[in-house]
Amino acid sequence: MSNDSSSITEFLLLAFADTRELQLLHFGLFLGIYLAALLGNGLIITAVACDHHLHTPMYFFLLNLAFLDLGSISTSIPKALTNSLWDTRVISYAGCSAQVFLFLFFIGAEFYLLTVMAYDRYVAICQPLHYGTLLGRRACATMAAAAWGSGFLNAVLHTANTFSLPLCQGNALDQVFCELPQILKLSCSDSYLKEVRVLVVSAFLFWVCFVFIVLSYVQIFRAVLRIPSQQGQHKAFSTCLPHIAVVSLFLGTAMFDHLKPPSISSSLDLAVAVVYAVVPPALNPLIYSLRNQELKHALRILITSVSKRTSYLSCYKPQKWLVM
Repeated sequence: MSNDSSSITEFLLLAFADTRELQLLHFGLFLGIYLAALLGNGLIITAVACDHHLHTPMYFFLLNLAFLDLGSISTSIPKALTNSLWDTRVISYAGCSAQVFLFLFFIGAEFYLLTVMAYDRYVAICQPLHYGTLLGRRACATMAAAAWGSGFLNAVLHTANTFSLPLCQGNALDQVFCELPQILKLSCSDSYLKEVRVLVVSAFLFWVCFVFIVLSYVQIFRAVLRIPSQQGQHKAFSTCLPHIAVVSLFLGTAMFDHLKPPSISSSLDLAVAVVYAVVPPALNPLIYSLRNQELKHALRILITSVSKRTSYLSCYKPQKWLVM
């Protein structure tokens, strides 16, 4: 294949494993994780949408987070599963660019949304009397739209810059899905500086969001420690710890994936990237439902209602006079 990027019509992704047996084993493993992520996030979306007790700012943002998790894991994993099942490595040029765009969109919007969720917890604990004013319906919708819009703009800039670069290093990617750093490795050595400038701007914005999250929780912990009763402290911490766990999981895997040394082995590189793309969307529903009594109660009601309806339909027999 020519080194000119205009002649590249497809990319070659990295296979899960070299042997067919290991490929099928990895396929089963990641299919199970993917289905668990779909089920967990789907249950949270349904519970929040159906239970009017959960129509509050915190659960509204959690609803958006579940949608973003579904989007991010559905962008990277299904194509990798398909390639593993059919023993192929090919992804089209358009499919690769779409995968890069969607993944950056969902991941970027998720981080901005986590920043908004930190502000929500800050207002709820540090300024409870102003909570209804600062986080009304219009304010919540505006902040959620800003998170989604920021992720979209970030994805457009990176995707347009990256795929406008000439690719001089072939078309083989050392990853099971199209990832921005892997595409940049294929670009000419003197042409990637254009994308580096955009990366620096994005890194600065992400750093600002990170500092905001840290400062928010410093103020939250100070306020919680001033609460006289242990029960009040426990209740305040129970609403914050899931968000802290989700932020730590998201940032920990993302930073390790992008800041790891270049000399790292390809197998470990693959494992880190897969963990970064798969684990947060799969674990977020579990993290938020473990210590949240309101959400667990809503999920319990939802599951009971579905099971009763299923049992009723399975036991229902049409009357003879209804049968033609």
